[in-house]
Parts: sequence; structure tokens; C-alpha cells
Amino acid sequence: MSLICFASPKGGVGKTTLTANIADALHRLGHRVLAIDLDSQNALRLHFGVPLTDRGGFLAGLTQGGGDWRGQLRQTPSGVLLLPHGAMDLRGALDMAAALERDPDLLGNPMREMLSEPGLVVVADLPPGPTQALALLAPMATMVIGVLQAEAISAALVPEIESGRFLGTGTMAALLAGRLRVVLNGVDLASRLSRASAEAVARHLGYRMIGAMSREETVAESLACQRLLLDHAPDSQAASDLKEIARLIAAALPPATACVALASAPVGGVISAMAPAAPRATAEASQ
Repeated sequence: MSLICFASPKGGVGKTTLTANIADALHRLGHRVLAIDLDSQNALRLHFGVPLTDRGGFLAGLTQGGGDWRGQLRQTPSGVLLLPHGAMDLRGALDMAAALERDPDLLGNPMREMLSEPGLVVVADLPPGPTQALALLAPMATMVIGVLQAEAISAALVPEIESGRFLGTGTMAALLAGRLRVVLNGVDLASRLSRASAEAVARHLGYRMIGAMSREETVAESLACQRLLLDHAPDSQAASDLKEIARLIAAALPPATACVALASAPVGGVISAMAPAAPRATAEASQ
């Protein structure tokens, strides 16, 4: 029903970490959430505790006729459903990009099926830069969240955001620009450079900036432990920032619903269906 795309003009900005933790935070707010990894680094799974030995995934199997996305679903301990990308080498990634260029429906049709599920929020981790996947999914998206790092180079990327070139060119970029919001990641208020960069970006972007994440060791620690931030360090400043960003995103979505979309039936680690969300009891629920 809703699609939130996480993208970035450049790599190394914490996009995948943010995608995983926002998916978890939205689930805690009562939404049924499906996180899908469209980045060939295949890293989103690590945030949800999927073993390194599990190399299967949805996108890696598309060109081999593996378009059955339901057959690739993983039920994670967080309650978030996951579609991992799957292991893919450089040649495979290039072949996939070419296949999507020739036949956009290869990804478009499964995505439309996902979005037809009542009450489902799809959170997509896209590759960095202007990609075929971004061009394909942006018109379907409720919101495209561009992730920037609080560093000097971010100021140079602001024109890409303001002009809409980040989403493409011409009239299409202008039409989609209204859906674009920005999260500034890794803000270190103790660093003059980080703070100055963050303030400059915030001034330029205005309403497009939906939030900022504090730079804390707890974020890296949670990934090292293969745990989500709200489990690993729920009282941290980064966790507080995360909850506020998730709240603002949720405000743009249809209300969470208790209707059943699919029935949950795990078979050999593969989820062929899905039950309504049952958010875990957390400290923030009483706030």
C-alpha cells in the first residue's frame, strides 16, 4: 500500500543501516513492514540477523525466472519481513541492470503486487546514485528519502537534491521532487565541521529535511552484534533521533491497520504468507 525508498547520491552514508532501523521503528508503531534489499552489496540482511551462509535472495534470482517474491521472504525476529537481495558478483550486477533497462516490469510487476497488499509498508534499500531501480520505483513511492552524511561534501550534493536531478531529469524530476525528503546522518555536535555542514544543509533544504541522526558508537555496535538499534541501545540519542524520524514518516502513511493481508506459514525458513503486525512491547510505547 505504501512504498518508502531509501537512496543516496553517494555510497558510504549509512543508508542501509538507516533503512533497516526505520523499518523496525515503523513496525513498532504498528505497521506491517516488508524491507526489500535492491543494493547488490546484499547487506540489509545483516541488520536482521540473517546468517552469512544464507546467500539466497529475490533480486539475484530475477533473471533466472525467480520472480516469486513470496518464496524468498524471510521472517525476522524483529517482526519485519525481509526480501534479501541475494549474493551477486559484478557480472551479475551488470546483467541485472541491463535486464531492468530492457524490461522494467521484471521488478515493476512484483513491486506492484507487494503494494497491492492492504496495510503493507514496503521499505526499499536502493543502490547509491541515479540507478534504474530508483527511476523505476520513484513514481510508485509515497516518499523517497535521500540520505546524506554530515560532512563537507554533503554541501556539494545539495543542488542535486534541490533541483530534483537526483531523481532523474526534465519534467519527471520536477513531478517527483515533491516526494523527496532528506535525512542527515552521522551528525557530531562536538565537531565544528560536522555541525557546520549539518547547519548548512538544513538551511538549504528547509522542509525537505525530515530529520537528522546523531553519530554514536551504539549504531556501529548494533550492526556488529547483528541487532537493531532500538533493541541494542534504546535509550541512546541515536535511538531517540530514529524514533522521531520514523514518527514523521509514519505521519505521511495511511493509518496502520489490523486487517489480515496474508496468513503466516513458515516452511523451511521461507515465508509464503504474512500475518498482521504485532508490535513488541517497548519502552517507547508508553511515551
